[in-house]
Amino acid sequence: MNRRGFLSGAALFGTVAGVGGGLALAGCAVPEDTIPSRGGALRLGMTGGSTSDSLDPRTFVDWVPINIGYQIMNGLVEIDAQGNAVPELFQSWEAQPGAIEWTFKIRRDVVFHNGKTLDADDVVYSINLHRGNTTSAAQGAVENILDVRKLDLTQVRITLRGGDAELPATLADYRLLVAPDGFTDWANPIGTGAYKLETFEPGVRCITTKAGSYWKPDAGHVEAIEVLVINDAVARVNALISGQVDIINRIDGRTADLLKRNKHFQVIRSQTGQYAVFAMNCESDLYGNNDIRLALKYAIDRERIIKTVLNGYGVAGNDQPIPRTSPYYNTDLGQRLYDPDRARFHLKKAGKGGLDVTLQVSEAAFSGAVDAAVLYQAAATGAGVTLNVKREPADGYWSSVWMRAPFCASYSDGRITVDGALSKAYKSTSTANDSRWRRPDFDKMANEARAELDPSKRKALYAECQRMIHDDAGALIPMFMDHIEAGTSKVQGWKPSAIFDFMGQRIGEKVWLAS
Repeated sequence: MNRRGFLSGAALFGTVAGVGGGLALAGCAVPEDTIPSRGGALRLGMTGGSTSDSLDPRTFVDWVPINIGYQIMNGLVEIDAQGNAVPELFQSWEAQPGAIEWTFKIRRDVVFHNGKTLDADDVVYSINLHRGNTTSAAQGAVENILDVRKLDLTQVRITLRGGDAELPATLADYRLLVAPDGFTDWANPIGTGAYKLETFEPGVRCITTKAGSYWKPDAGHVEAIEVLVINDAVARVNALISGQVDIINRIDGRTADLLKRNKHFQVIRSQTGQYAVFAMNCESDLYGNNDIRLALKYAIDRERIIKTVLNGYGVAGNDQPIPRTSPYYNTDLGQRLYDPDRARFHLKKAGKGGLDVTLQVSEAAFSGAVDAAVLYQAAATGAGVTLNVKREPADGYWSSVWMRAPFCASYSDGRITVDGALSKAYKSTSTANDSRWRRPDFDKMANEARAELDPSKRKALYAECQRMIHDDAGALIPMFMDHIEAGTSKVQGWKPSAIFDFMGQRIGEKVWLAS
């Protein structure tokens, strides 16, 4: 069944039997048992997996390995449903005046799957995996760390290059998972999570099973979790409807509206600051010219894409990564609109009478990426731009196209801190800087903002950082996208998230199945 045939077959949703009942949308809770049920196997149908996936946290760039990582391992800090940084393996923390020196207390009596008790050496090792000579995508997030030192078995001291009042939130990065000191066998990861690895076929499936008694008393309810990689959107929905899986991620707005009509399913919507990107490589001959980049930014009809592709489940982007809900959002930046005349003006400044470019896209980048590119193609024609849309397979997209193609689709998950958003994709040192936009003056200002403890001064610095990205960077950000996921009503304890989908990708340890 193709996408058009699926969407027109709304009657299908009224005939599914044997699944249960209930509905949840944007925080409306499905009726739950007071006490979570134990047992059963949770089946997740997910996009965001590839045959090139690894369970080494340094390599995490998409949802399937991140989700599996959280099943097996724990982080240092967790972001709760309200967006607050709360303790995980770090039990508590304290900063010295100036927020340069921090002391973190490690949770006691937490045991790895191999029987080793968690201590400071494990924490120091796990953080340092992402520092120094590393290819880790988290390198930009921890670049402000000058030193990580063991004080005793239960305490570490982190010294920063510059003050950061939001360091705990930075340490909630999904790649900062904890493994035993010296651990290197990432084909068989060992962690302190609720589940241990049984089977992992990259790009196909993964099975984890309960590791035993879990140190979190209110988590780890199911006995096993199976992740099926289903990158095709229609196939994912069909897998849910036919009962092959209990939950799926990344559904589009039209599908969400159809599923909401049926009592057997629930839909969860999270607004997290996730955004779509069409990334231009600023180090290439063509996209190194900012007038070319500006022409392409004015040649896209953002509102039409939001209405057509997102069905209203999102808002227009303005070519900078901070969402309108952030207290640091720059309200002085005018919204960039579709303006064919301005696009032609910049093409002329670049010495071009027209432009012929190729945009490489895949549904792996974000749901609706191909449709968005086709709409962009139509709008760009009116601006003198011939936009060739090259559809790429989902499998291998992140290893073969992203960061390699001169113009390609990407996305960024929401970040709790502004520094997290800037460090991930815009600082010169970041390995996830997918537009290869490198400006030392931007790096300097972003670092100053992170170290500034006066909220009003910090806001002014971050506003200027947003302006620089908006005016000059290679990131064309057409829209901020809600996370929409769906599942059967037998899944209980499932709620919206402040970051990412699937409860910050921690859904495996948080939900239970109705008995």
